[in-house]
Amino acid sequence: MDDHLTRLEAALHRVRGQSPLLLRWGRLLARTLQDGGRLLACGNGGSAAQAQHLTAELVGRYQGERRPFSALSLHCDTSAVTAIVNDYGAEELYARQVRAHGRPGDVLLALSTSGTSRNIVCAAHTAARAGMRTWALTGPAPNPLAAACQEALIVDAPSTATVQEAHLAVVHLLCEVVDEQVRVPHRAVVRA
Repeated sequence: MDDHLTRLEAALHRVRGQSPLLLRWGRLLARTLQDGGRLLACGNGGSAAQAQHLTAELVGRYQGERRPFSALSLHCDTSAVTAIVNDYGAEELYARQVRAHGRPGDVLLALSTSGTSRNIVCAAHTAARAGMRTWALTGPAPNPLAAACQEALIVDAPSTATVQEAHLAVVHLLCEVVDEQVRVPHRAVVRA
């Protein structure tokens, strides 16, 4: 247990060194969402769960009240996912959805602990061709996903579990920056 916590502390310390990048991402994402753009997020396995966690926080809320934002986690539509994999293969799983939902100026956040997932790398290339911003949240670099994206936040840690735990902290920090950028005075929420 001590080794695990020590690895996590070290990884988070290295993430702290990338806080200017995270702050810039949060500000750009807030501006994109406020201007009617959207966030597309994708990952496999645990990274898919992190992508879904992020989009849930943006469509719902992270901590404070604000309007909902357009954020899609691309693994959630099981009918589309199974049809795409069946008809086009796993490599096209996210790329096809990026072509369907992504618009110039939108953001793709691609998550992969290894940075080598072919379907995630393919989505990043597709998003770049569509004029989207492409951001990678990966484990140790260099890796193909970091190279495919305009910017990458690297979690340099030796274990997949530690990378995923640090990714969750990054997801929450990103939401915190977005909320700070769009904060409005507290009002009672009227429910119908």
